[in-house]
Amino acid sequence: MLKPLTEKQTKPNIKPSIFSLELHELEAWLTDIREPKFRGKQIFEWLYKKRVSSFEEMTNLPLGLREKLERDYYIKPLKEVVRQESSDGTIKFLFELQDGYSIETVLMRHEYGNSICVTTQVGCRLGCTFCASTLGGLKRNLQAGEIVAQVLQVQRALDETDERVSSVVVMGIGEPFDNYEGLMSFLKIINHDQGLNIGARHITISTSGVVPYIYKFADEGMQINFAISLHAPNTETRSRLMPVNRMYPLNELMDSIRYYIKKTGRRVTFEYGLFGKVNDSVDHANELADLIKDIKCHVNLIPVNYVPERDYVRTPKTQIFKFLETLTSRGINATIRREQGHDIDAACGQLRAKERKEETR
Repeated sequence: MLKPLTEKQTKPNIKPSIFSLELHELEAWLTDIREPKFRGKQIFEWLYKKRVSSFEEMTNLPLGLREKLERDYYIKPLKEVVRQESSDGTIKFLFELQDGYSIETVLMRHEYGNSICVTTQVGCRLGCTFCASTLGGLKRNLQAGEIVAQVLQVQRALDETDERVSSVVVMGIGEPFDNYEGLMSFLKIINHDQGLNIGARHITISTSGVVPYIYKFADEGMQINFAISLHAPNTETRSRLMPVNRMYPLNELMDSIRYYIKKTGRRVTFEYGLFGKVNDSVDHANELADLIKDIKCHVNLIPVNYVPERDYVRTPKTQIFKFLETLTSRGINATIRREQGHDIDAACGQLRAKERKEETR
């Protein structure tokens, strides 16, 4: 089992974000301070429809209520530090938090719309050997509102061109299930019809395989897309790439995935990064097909981005196609992920590692 996080990692000494409150929690706070409950929907409209950046702008609220909001909550949890724009339209943001830590958020443009990849933790403690997000370890969990604010910040940028966030993927820095409560509140807020109203089927959660929370998530009954960072067809290779496999071995992970599919009726996506001469041979592809042949799934093959701090090489393009052909010939539904942001610091955690070296040592 993962060790419990420290209080400093779960409850940082910062002002709570207004965006952390679900509507019923905001209404409960209003009741506690003897304000009418209906003000909750008004506040939500200001936050998520009009997307104001100060409580002062909420002009249909009494001055006294605006002062109480200012006293108890923070409305600007993120400060943009760096914005990198790729020739393909991908934009990577580096945001600074209240306490000076930094996180990344990515806007990806597709034919079907605009997708945002959000971060759930400052750093990560799972130690995947190919990922820049783990450099420097875990500093703390994000508040739900700090995750919500990432979507809002990018939406404000899109407002300038009358575009909309179409979908959200929770695949940024950190392990989402290591911040389970914050993750669940975030999902409910962005999905709420009074909030950002992003449909459940337009949201994807990715986990590296924290098995107890896969069972818990299956029991939530949410119609959200679910992805597993697999990256290896056997437990030895996976343990080399992903130390989490030593805590939750591959056979236990596969059992939890079968439970998820049986409970929800939904398919899963296996994210499989290809690392040169590590997990990318035809034999590996056949082994992967054997592992998942009875599972309702899709395999997303990922040509890895080079990370200077990590010692992996890119799989040649011809080998990537051989891997794909092997899977499809075995009846496995698989595709190669479209590469984006190749001319910026695209790998997860890479921009933070470059700009905030003191955080990632």
